Amino acid sequence: MNNYFTFLLRLALGAAFLSAVADRFGIWGAPGSALVTWGNWDNFVQYTSELNFNASHTIANILGIIATVAEIVLGVFLVVGYKIRTSAFLSGLLILAFGIGMSLNAHIKYAFDYSVFSASFGAFLLSTIPTSKWSLDNVLRR
Repeated sequence: MNNYFTFLLRLALGAAFLSAVADRFGIWGAPGSALVTWGNWDNFVQYTSELNFNASHTIANILGIIATVAEIVLGVFLVVGYKIRTSAFLSGLLILAFGIGMSLNAHIKYAFDYSVFSASFGAFLLSTIPTSKWSLDNVLRR
């Protein structure tokens, strides 16, 4: 049973990263559309600024690029199951940083409402699991 839950947790975390990236590039729809959080890069950078003590547009843009690259790499690695333990641990750190930013610059309630800490600690838990049956890591290990 553990193999199923590990696999599903990997997919859920990876898909969440990739979905967030898709939103900031307008793939889920335009700003203001149903179920769209940002809808474009500029809205995402504005939100990044708000979560980072109202950082300047330039700093928020750089932080946004770093977060986006990290989310793409970690999202893909988690979905395919590559370097799971490292990818999961780094994912936990990234999500925890997001949760801390939400808590300090908006309200901790948002971090709880969006299950940010649950996702972070789920990623940390995933990083402790030594093997994953349905993964690229497993294929490469053979």
